[in-house]
Amino acid sequence: MALDRILLSDFRNHRGTKIEGTARFNLLVGENGAGKTNVLEAISLFAPGRGLRRANLADMPAQAGPGGFAISAELATPAGPVRLGTGTSAERPGRRVVQVNQAEAPAVRLAEWLGIGWLTPAMDRLFAEGAGSRRRFLDRLVLALEPAHARNAARLEAALRERNRLLADPAEPDPTWLDAIEVQIAETGAAVAQARARLADQLQLALAALPEAPFARPLLTYEPGGPLDQAELARALAEGRRRDRAAQRTLTGPHRDELAVTMAGKGQPAAECSTGEQKAMLIAITLAHAGLSTQDRPRLLLLDEVAAHLDPVRREALFDRLRSGPAQVWLTGTELAPFEAIEGEAAVWRVSEGAVERLS
Repeated sequence: MALDRILLSDFRNHRGTKIEGTARFNLLVGENGAGKTNVLEAISLFAPGRGLRRANLADMPAQAGPGGFAISAELATPAGPVRLGTGTSAERPGRRVVQVNQAEAPAVRLAEWLGIGWLTPAMDRLFAEGAGSRRRFLDRLVLALEPAHARNAARLEAALRERNRLLADPAEPDPTWLDAIEVQIAETGAAVAQARARLADQLQLALAALPEAPFARPLLTYEPGGPLDQAELARALAEGRRRDRAAQRTLTGPHRDELAVTMAGKGQPAAECSTGEQKAMLIAITLAHAGLSTQDRPRLLLLDEVAAHLDPVRREALFDRLRSGPAQVWLTGTELAPFEAIEGEAAVWRVSEGAVERLS
């Protein structure tokens, strides 16, 4: 078991929720709007970033509450339990605080303790949205396996913002300052791009080993937006300054990457497949990723309203694959019936109006 003794204080509609006695499978059942997804979102904040909803911090505290929120949980590790915490205060609602064993730490350090993945109904649009959504999806998958990716991605984003600011300035940028920024972009950008490429290769191998049914098998192609080599990326940035200045933005680099997804057998881009086929491919990718080895850190998989949209054959296949994977699994649903196959081995809670009651 990875996570236990989870506390939510003034988080969304949960004024004071405690969840303990977790298992390999953990089910949250209740009506729509009861607060099930809010629990998953709270857990997702034990990863760097903005959580599974990508919400602003100001939207997370409970209405009519003190203005801040707090989330904590106990993480089982080989060296013993570790207490993780995160939240905001009413005095500084835009600043997220992270603690590890009650000592403050940067949010990127969370990835060193725990690998978290998730699948939500909003992600059904992944293949129809722009490339930025797929880059964020890919980065989250990388982060679950390579903790250093969070720091590299953050440094890359900051350096790109600074280069774009200089490019958009009417005054001619200082070449020496551009040189320094491009060195940082090349260093962190190459690390980010190479990590994405490794993950795409690992996923493709894992997907190739899975049966073609009952979930549609996707083919993944990582398409870099620039050279993967650090020196080559630095050279491309320097050579593209005039063009980039005309565009007032950086046109080469990992911020232009794409993850191309095609349905195997049909050779059809995922964006052109049916809604059901897209959903099946997204589940296949999520399951393949959940099975990738990461022995150094516990793994969590958050599945929001997934089982209800699957027929019995696919539900059983989903549960079988989750059983064989390394992750602690959290699932939500409006009723227990879709989870009958795992009910006897799961910890079950009923969620109602922000309150959580243990059922089994």
